[in-house]
Amino acid sequence: MCIPQENYPNKTQLQNTSSNYTLFYRIFQFIGLLLIYFVFYWIINYRGGFSLTKAKLIPNWHPIFMTIVLIYLFANAILHYRSFRDTKRNLKNQHVIFFGCIIMILTVAGIATLGSKRFRPLFTNPAIPNLYTLHSWLGIITMAMILLQFASGFWIYLYPTAAAQYREIMMPYHVFFGVSSFVLAIASGGLGFCEKMIFSLYREYEQFPAEGIIGNCIGLLCIFYGILVVYMVTKPEFKRCPAPEYQPLI
Repeated sequence: MCIPQENYPNKTQLQNTSSNYTLFYRIFQFIGLLLIYFVFYWIINYRGGFSLTKAKLIPNWHPIFMTIVLIYLFANAILHYRSFRDTKRNLKNQHVIFFGCIIMILTVAGIATLGSKRFRPLFTNPAIPNLYTLHSWLGIITMAMILLQFASGFWIYLYPTAAAQYREIMMPYHVFFGVSSFVLAIASGGLGFCEKMIFSLYREYEQFPAEGIIGNCIGLLCIFYGILVVYMVTKPEFKRCPAPEYQPLI
């Protein structure tokens, strides 16, 4: 639950809390964009870049899309209520638009991976099968949870006939499963980067090559980013409280 403004002993402490959130938010944005940059740099310099026609490069869209959508945009969608002030209706609409975009791009990223299966015999012998690793399983579970969250949230919080009492009852579960989905996304991403290093470098990975070090750094940055987001979401002082006037924290 949030800490109401009247519970702060003075305005200075309230301002300090707002300043702390602003600092954390800037760090959060910087690390998120840095993570995207490192993934882009890795693919361009070590994996051959991107292509819509070259069979070997088609799967490279998967990690960059998933990093942007399932980690960076997902985190921004979770923190949207804490970062901005507007009418509740507008915030709900913005929140659902965030997740609508996430689901659409996730679909494209999934197709980029699954659709490349028919090309894999051209550059892997034997062809690598789909959906047998823990990374794949966690990814599917995460996507399923996001779809359920989107559908249930749309019906409970945007559908006009939904009773207010049901919205209040479901809110803790909505928040819990939202944060849980994000944690699974971080875990899936970390496993995905590790899996890619092992499959691509194989025994060379043991020799600490530059690509392996960059991949490990990307994984660590991904995990740190997830911890930072969960901290910002669960810290009571950062939670948005109903107020007579809406002033943005950032």
